[in-house]
Amino acid sequence: MLRYLSRRLVASLLILIGITMVTFALTFLIPADPVRMIAGRSASAQTVESIRHQLGLDKPVLVQYANYVAKLAQGDLGRSYVQKTEVTLLIQSRLPATLLLMAGAIFFEILIGLPAGILAAARRGKFLDRGVMILSFVGVSTPQFVLGLILLYVFANLLGWFPLSGYGSFQHLVLPALTLGIAGGGWYSRMMRSSMVEVLRHDYIRTARAKGLSEPGVILVHGLRNAILPVIAMIGLDIGIFMSGAVVVESVFGWPGIGQLAWLAIQRVDIPIIMGVTLVAAVAIVLGNLLADLMAPLIDPRIRLR
Repeated sequence: MLRYLSRRLVASLLILIGITMVTFALTFLIPADPVRMIAGRSASAQTVESIRHQLGLDKPVLVQYANYVAKLAQGDLGRSYVQKTEVTLLIQSRLPATLLLMAGAIFFEILIGLPAGILAAARRGKFLDRGVMILSFVGVSTPQFVLGLILLYVFANLLGWFPLSGYGSFQHLVLPALTLGIAGGGWYSRMMRSSMVEVLRHDYIRTARAKGLSEPGVILVHGLRNAILPVIAMIGLDIGIFMSGAVVVESVFGWPGIGQLAWLAIQRVDIPIIMGVTLVAAVAIVLGNLLADLMAPLIDPRIRLR
């Protein structure tokens, strides 16, 4: 286990370094000039060069990257060009909202996807199976902003059960988390059905049925434990995806998460924020995958991490 962890941590560090290199290089390929965006169109050439010097953007690219990595090693993600605030503080201020939305979305994904996939696999080829697959396809295919607006119109505007937008209470969380959960639940149900159908073909399942175990017991006790592993891997990926921010859903519901911060930074060419959010998302994806791999042996003792 320790050897596996050490190898994964080294590999993760190399991946993160590669991401910083790619992200840093891409910022120099964008057509917009961040200095000109800060100074304004009417600024003189002298003012533009003065701002460029203050930000250190007049130095060679390798020198800028070395300075960035050196600050990064100290936990410094830089300073926003536009907001004049440390990027670390900006991300920290929006992190609770993002984590809350991530937890709610994953909860609804599991709540919707796992039972639907199990039912579809248990009734393979029948009406219930086809109905679940059709609904999962609709959930996956529906644009999130359309689904979000429908939920807002029905449950917030017509019924008045939830607020139209905002952040701060459980009622504010339900609709944006459900919007993300419906799309993710469609993927989870399809994955769960495929995995469960394969598991139910194994000999030990037939043996359990021959011993007289009830069908729910066979599926939930013997089948689910082995069929759920691909879903665990998907949850690890979703942790990273949601940590980068669900921009569309956050915009529809006025949710103050990292996604909105990144979108505003892209519009303003605020490179430190863009790079900071990208790095946070990369770290979350790496950690999410690592956690999913570490959980696999706990679910299936036959798996050995080497």
